[in-house]
Order: sequence, then C-alpha cells, then structure tokens
Amino acid sequence: RMPRHVQQLRDHDINPCVAETDASRKCMDDNNYKKDMCTAYFLKYKNCRKFWHDIMMQRKRNGVKPEMPSAEERKKMLESM
Repeated sequence: RMPRHVQQLRDHDINPCVAETDASRKCMDDNNYKKDMCTAYFLKYKNCRKFWHDIMMQRKRNGVKPEMPSAEERKKMLESM
C-alpha cells in the first residue's frame, strides 16, 4: 500500500500534472539522469503547475470550492479554451 502523500500525488483530482510528472521521470530514466536531455519535459511540468496554481488561486479568491477543479472539470476547461 502506498503512503497517503504518494497516493495524493497520483490522484488526478488532486494533482493536475500527473502526466507531466510521469513524462519527466521517464525521460530521466531513459537518459541516464542527464537533466539537460529532459529540459522540454521539465518546462511542460513547470507550465502545468503554474497554470493550475493560478486557476486554484483565482478560485480561492472567488470562494469557489473545491479550489482545485476535478480531473473531469479541468478537462472541460481545457477543451473550452
């Protein structure tokens, strides 16, 4: 059984950037942990975190709960853009 914080990181409703995390980790594994080979993956992850953090802060300011949209809600938000 995974520790609770690890489960939360893998939960698509809590962590909107699971795919970016996995892609970065796979790149590092595939490239013998040479960070310079994975810059594009790190940038995608960073942009993902920033984008959803900004959404979360806006929802928090507006009193919207939950502050992080569910995976299904995020998908609809991205499709509408």
